[in-house]
Amino acid sequence: MTYRRTNHDNIHVRGYKEEGTITTPFDMTVLNDLDRFHLVMDTIDRVPQTGEQGRALKEKLIARLIGHKQYIDKYGEDLPEIRNWSWPGSPL
Repeated sequence: MTYRRTNHDNIHVRGYKEEGTITTPFDMTVLNDLDRFHLVMDTIDRVPQTGEQGRALKEKLIARLIGHKQYIDKYGEDLPEIRNWSWPGSPL
């Protein structure tokens, strides 16, 4: 849809990667690099103005993803803050 358009350098596409695994819902998002942590890290990589603050935030996000993986390996479910999250103001 975009191959004939100008400014290709401004477009970055994410999509589903079949891993052949059964895991938690959020972990499938992580495996496909579509979770909020990967999206922020990708932005940091593509926006050089983030500088040292961006690099520090990226290190924190990587640590969160490592903790996420360790929790799933141990308990077989998403972290409570992921599993129990709801939109602010949502009646659920």
